[in-house]
Amino acid sequence: MSLAYFISDLHLGLQDVEAERKKEQALLSFLDHVKTDSERLYILGDLFDFWFEYRHVIPKGYYRVLGKLRELSDDGMTIRYLAGNHDFWVRSFFREELGMDVHMEPFEETLNRKRFFFHHGDGLALHDTGYRILKRVLRCKVNIFLYSLLHPDIGIALGRLSSRLSRYHSSTRNYGEGDGMVEYAARRIAEGIDYVVMGHRHEPMFKPIGNGIYVNLGDWIEHRTYGIFDGNEFRLERWD
Repeated sequence: MSLAYFISDLHLGLQDVEAERKKEQALLSFLDHVKTDSERLYILGDLFDFWFEYRHVIPKGYYRVLGKLRELSDDGMTIRYLAGNHDFWVRSFFREELGMDVHMEPFEETLNRKRFFFHHGDGLALHDTGYRILKRVLRCKVNIFLYSLLHPDIGIALGRLSSRLSRYHSSTRNYGEGDGMVEYAARRIAEGIDYVVMGHRHEPMFKPIGNGIYVNLGDWIEHRTYGIFDGNEFRLERWD
């Protein structure tokens, strides 16, 4: 099989103008590289720091990145997108305009006889019951409809503020070996999964567990890490 690439937690729109410019340039360079030797790209959530699709409006910006993703899709690349906790209000734009396969829930896939399980990682931290309740509220179709009644300038501004507050909450959380993600991965591996791949915690990790491996893809805020699977083994690398 050709190479498969994996990224998560770029949080486009989070940082200041100069940091965003550098991050966008790095991402575009990475996507050009992926285009040369791969047929599969997996984005495991939080590509954007905030994303909400109105029926006729999407957030301003990101057009070079969106255009590049459409270019990859037009060239025949399979792009699987798993919604994260900052961009789960996706509707049809990613699928219809960018040609992505969109997953709203964790999913399993077999690559070259290896079983992969993909999860953004949100809601797995221990003692995070409050977030799990909030997640249900935010994904409720009635609440999404009510939010969509806000003028886009108001709705998007509120959403970006909420995302920044959520980011602050996540940054003050002490993620460790007992963060709930490792335990969850161990249970999946015990069920026969070879690789459990997540994001969300913003710290790259490659941890053998039993007969499988737990991988956390890190982020592109500080680490610019990504995963690559060559058909035999999975490894984490850094994009310079």
